[in-house]
Amino acid sequence: MKERYANPYVMGVCLGLVLLFSFYTMGRGVGSSSSFARIGAAGVALVAPDHAQSNTYFSKYLKEQRPPLMNWLIFLTLGAGLGGLFSAFISNRVRGQVARGPSIGVSSRLWLALFGGLLSGFAARLARGCTSGQALTGASELAFGSWIFMFAIFAGAYATAYFLRKEWL
Repeated sequence: MKERYANPYVMGVCLGLVLLFSFYTMGRGVGSSSSFARIGAAGVALVAPDHAQSNTYFSKYLKEQRPPLMNWLIFLTLGAGLGGLFSAFISNRVRGQVARGPSIGVSSRLWLALFGGLLSGFAARLARGCTSGQALTGASELAFGSWIFMFAIFAGAYATAYFLRKEWL
């Protein structure tokens, strides 16, 4: 049975409307990497509050009017994750399996996924924005650096795919 996916053009328009709604209601675009930084700041403040207050990176999230976990971006990220899970559930695509090619084991695939996720998260914080923040929000604001970032992401993905394609063949 062929799997059905949502029409990418319709979903692109929907994403654009979410971005427009975000600008209208919150005064800024979307992005999720700062939500993970806020979660990290709240975690460090829970375990070592003195260190969190003295650390320049974490303290900026702790000095805001609201607690770091009450920021709207936390709920945006949570909603995106739950929305993706809901979409997979109603499309009957929730499975307990690890997607991989025949030439890579489950353990290796999970380690590669973990390494890639950590590297992407670190790079997003280093760049002061994730792909959604940079590409969607920055590009919609016609920020030149965001357009360069988008082209660099696609070029990097194609270059990386060339070297890792043997894992999927």
